[in-house]
Amino acid sequence: MRPSLLFGAFLALALLASGPARAGVWVAGGYGFSDELGGFRLISVSGSGSITDPIVIVEEITELDPVTLVIRDMGDRPRDDQVIPVRQFLHLAVIKIVINGTGRVWAGFDLELQQDLKQPSVYGDGLSFDQMGAFAGGFHSDSFAVSRQVFEPYDRVRFQDGSVDPGATVRFRFFITDPTPVPEFYLLQDPQILMARRWPPSPSLAAR
Repeated sequence: MRPSLLFGAFLALALLASGPARAGVWVAGGYGFSDELGGFRLISVSGSGSITDPIVIVEEITELDPVTLVIRDMGDRPRDDQVIPVRQFLHLAVIKIVINGTGRVWAGFDLELQQDLKQPSVYGDGLSFDQMGAFAGGFHSDSFAVSRQVFEPYDRVRFQDGSVDPGATVRFRFFITDPTPVPEFYLLQDPQILMARRWPPSPSLAAR
């Protein structure tokens, strides 16, 4: 077999091995992750969700409007340090790597948990960014210096004081917990567009 054909066959096998378990759904840590609501595409999902082996989600956001990741319990969550077996608590450590495919500069980024689609996750429903303090860590981003958590009227984290250029990536680390897990919940992702900055810069600005 010619080297070019051999490389093509190897690449096809690698893509098959790393692809979603079924169309549009990636499975990791006993949960299914889907981009079925549109506006972005999942590239890969891996990990168990523990602190030492977090769920790593790689995706590209292509629309300016908020997009929503669907997360479903697949019924086979591993019983390790991500879940307390006796009470079935949900404890997920998450790293999210997002490619800015919108063509606009991001001046901030909001993450919001929703137990019901398009409905705010109120304080009492249990689903939260670790409001119980189960993990010994907070929120982190490699592109935004500040993170601020908002509990009411929704469960949201706002990352700010930074920027992400078109085509660049941003990395977030956060934790999701729920003492009364539901079969399906949602993670809304809302990049904050920098309106005053032009991209790409004009030739006169680029020359300075």
